[in-house]
Amino acid sequence: MQIQRNRRRLFKRRSRPERRRAGCLSLTVLIGVLVSIAALSINWLGLRLFNTQPGTGPTSTRLAAAAGEAFDRGDLDEAIELARQALSADSSSTSALVLLTRALVYRSYVDFNHERDREVAVQIAEEALRDDPNNAERLAAYAFSLQANRRSIEAAQVASQALQQDSSNTLARAALALAYGAVGSFEIARRESTQALQQGGAPLESRRALAISYNDLGNYRLALETIKPAIDAYPRLIPLYFERALFAMQLGDSDTATESWFQVIAYDPDNVKAHLRLCELSSTMRERRAAVDYCTTVTRLDPTFSQGWYQLGFEQFLSGDYEAAQAAFNRCTTLQVMQGVPVPERKFECWYLQGQAAEIRRDCPALIATYNEFRAMTAEVPIAQTWVYPPEGPPVCQVATVVP
Repeated sequence: MQIQRNRRRLFKRRSRPERRRAGCLSLTVLIGVLVSIAALSINWLGLRLFNTQPGTGPTSTRLAAAAGEAFDRGDLDEAIELARQALSADSSSTSALVLLTRALVYRSYVDFNHERDREVAVQIAEEALRDDPNNAERLAAYAFSLQANRRSIEAAQVASQALQQDSSNTLARAALALAYGAVGSFEIARRESTQALQQGGAPLESRRALAISYNDLGNYRLALETIKPAIDAYPRLIPLYFERALFAMQLGDSDTATESWFQVIAYDPDNVKAHLRLCELSSTMRERRAAVDYCTTVTRLDPTFSQGWYQLGFEQFLSGDYEAAQAAFNRCTTLQVMQGVPVPERKFECWYLQGQAAEIRRDCPALIATYNEFRAMTAEVPIAQTWVYPPEGPPVCQVATVVP
C-alpha cells in the first residue's frame, strides 16, 4: 500500500502554477539552444568570409594582402577600399599606406573623373609622415604622389631623402627618375630608372619610369618595347594602355594606339578618356562621322565634361552642321561658367567658335550675346584680341548693339 501511495504521488497531475513554471523553463532552454546555434553560425560565416582563426578578426595584414591582389588584377577601386580598411584596422601599416598611395595615383590616370585622386594621395602620404618622418617607404610614397601632381622639385627632394634612408628603395628611385624627366633632365631620368629596374622591388614603377624616359628622349619604339612587359604583368591596369597609346602616337603608329584605347573600353566600357582619344584620332584622320559618333558618346557618358562638348562642337563645325555645333559650344561655355572655372583657365575657343557658328547661321542675337561675353571675359586676361567687330556690330547683322 505504501508503494502504491508513492506511485500515485509520483505520477500525480501537476497543478496549474507548476505547469506554467515548467513551460517557462522549457522555453528558456529552447531560446538558449537557438542562440548558441546562431552564434556558431555567425562564427563559421566570419571564418569563411575573412579566413581568420577563431577568436581573431580580419587583420590589417590580411586586408593589405587582399588589396595587393586587387591591385595586381587591375581592380583599383577594390584595392583602394581594402587598403583604407587595412589602415583603419592599423594606422601604422606602412604597406597599406604605400599600396593606397600607389592605387590612388594609378586610378587618377584611368579617367577624368578620378583626377583628384592624385591630390588625395598626397594628403594621405603627407599625413602619414608626421608619425614616422624618416620612414623610407613612406617618404617614397610621398615622393611618388608629389610627382603625380607635377610637384617635381619637391618630389626629387623627398625621393632623395628616402634614398638616403634606404638606397635600395626602388619606388623612391623611380619617383626621382620621373621628377628628373619632368624638368627636362631626360638622360639622368633614364639612368635612374634603369638602376631602379635593375634593383628590383618596384618593377612596375621602374619600368614605367624607364619607358617614359625613352619617350622623352625621342626613342618611341624603345618606349613601346619597355612598357610591354608591364602590360603583360598587369594586363588589366588601364593607365598602362594610355601610356602605350601615347608612345605609339609619337611613333605614328595609330593602329597600336587605337588597339590600346579599344582595350581600355573592353575593360571599362564607360571610359570617357578612351572615347575622347578615339574622337581626337578620328578627327586627325579626317574621319568626321566616326569623330562625331565617338564625341557624342563622350557627352552621353559625362554630360558635365565641357571638353567633350567642345570636341563634339568642333567636329560638327568641320562637318558643316553649324546649328548642332553652336548648341554644343553653348554647352561648353555654360558648363565652364557654372562650374566656376577661373577665367584664365577657360577654353576661349568655345565662345569664339560658338560665335562663328552663329554668324554663319546669321543668328544675330546669339552672336552679339556671345561676342559681348567673350570681350568682357578676355579683358581680364592678357591675350590677343583677335575677335573684333566694328562698333556698329558684325557685318552680317544690320542692327546690333555691341559693348565697346
